[in-house]
Amino acid sequence: MSATLDLDIERPVAGGRMLARTNGRVVFVSGAIPGERVRARIERENRQGVWARAIEILTPSPDRRDPVGDPACGVGYAFIRYDRQRALKGQLVEDAFRRIGRLPLEAVPPVASSPETAYRLRARLHARAGRLGFFRESTHDLCDAAATGQLHAETVPAAERLVEGLGPRQPDVESLTVAENVAATERVFHLTPRPGRRLDDLGRSMKLPDGVTGVTAQARDRVAPIAGSPSVTDTAAALFGGVSPVGDLAVWARKAASFFQGNRFLTGTLVTRVLAHTQGDRVVDLYAGVGLFSVALAARGATVTAVEGDRSSGDDLDANAGPWRARLHVVRAPVEHVVVAPLDVGADAVVLDPPRTGISADAVRGLIAWAVPRIVYVSCDPPTLARDAARLASAGYRLSVIEALDLFPNTPHVETIAVFDRGGG
Repeated sequence: MSATLDLDIERPVAGGRMLARTNGRVVFVSGAIPGERVRARIERENRQGVWARAIEILTPSPDRRDPVGDPACGVGYAFIRYDRQRALKGQLVEDAFRRIGRLPLEAVPPVASSPETAYRLRARLHARAGRLGFFRESTHDLCDAAATGQLHAETVPAAERLVEGLGPRQPDVESLTVAENVAATERVFHLTPRPGRRLDDLGRSMKLPDGVTGVTAQARDRVAPIAGSPSVTDTAAALFGGVSPVGDLAVWARKAASFFQGNRFLTGTLVTRVLAHTQGDRVVDLYAGVGLFSVALAARGATVTAVEGDRSSGDDLDANAGPWRARLHVVRAPVEHVVVAPLDVGADAVVLDPPRTGISADAVRGLIAWAVPRIVYVSCDPPTLARDAARLASAGYRLSVIEALDLFPNTPHVETIAVFDRGGG
């Protein structure tokens, strides 16, 4: 039987665990809340620390609640009262800037709230032996995605009907990526085949099951349309849920294989906040995806250069840029290839929304060389954001604004907007 430890939980750490200490060693504990005393079973250890799981709560927090679903099934904060979740996520941002970026914040940033259920616009479901689900933490074991509450009530049943309809081709499916529009009236599934198999030959004669408006399949480096519409679309009215800050003509169509923000309730808020921080008439949007920020900025009147290297997202970006072609220029290339060259015309601001790994060292150097007055950095990972913030600070940028949004309730993930201005101390 594994050894156990009685621990006092101190604070949250990136990745979903909480920090405690014993005999001078750091312990990363799952299933605990800061302020609690717990009995934890050791799972593994190395020179960096000890990893453990709480098996008995000796002194429970008043913020503990019964979780919806299995916390190890992608909802690692589900046992924590929602207000406390958001407070912990703000602490994660503050901690990363203090320890990694060496940039202490004046206060812990508030985290904008979201409804806790049915919020996801995108998700990936893995297929195993006729079953669909998420992977449990650190395993390839399937768990019940529907029970997490993240997905619309019709998402998993629609996926199950789709796979069942494949008949003898079911074993060829490795995973399904779903994309929905905000109203959940459009739902497209993108099929990824198992190694050595193919699904792009299913043909357009496929009968779409109820709740599915389109199916595509991965065919090497391209997205092959199979049946129905390959995309879902949101209008400005749908995305912003009221008065649009960019007028009524902007639309965002995207395939399931393309990147788009994942929260149907807060994506419009995220765009509104980025627009509020992005000043000037000329903007460069790096890691532009399907044009979430680029289209909004162009619709508002800015001249925008949008850079995207992914093929699927780039195709959607090209299409979404159509109404604004006179002032929205699309560059289909990796960011690292673009920032090494000087800007043809000076930009007033750069907006960037990189992957979880943050900006590469080469991209940071190129961005710094551009010397734009303002950088608006959207991040889904506080540690890499703090690392990149330190690089920008060393080049003369100061952190002017930081705020956060809870795009993934009941998980340890948090979306952060950091605004950097050049000069000024």
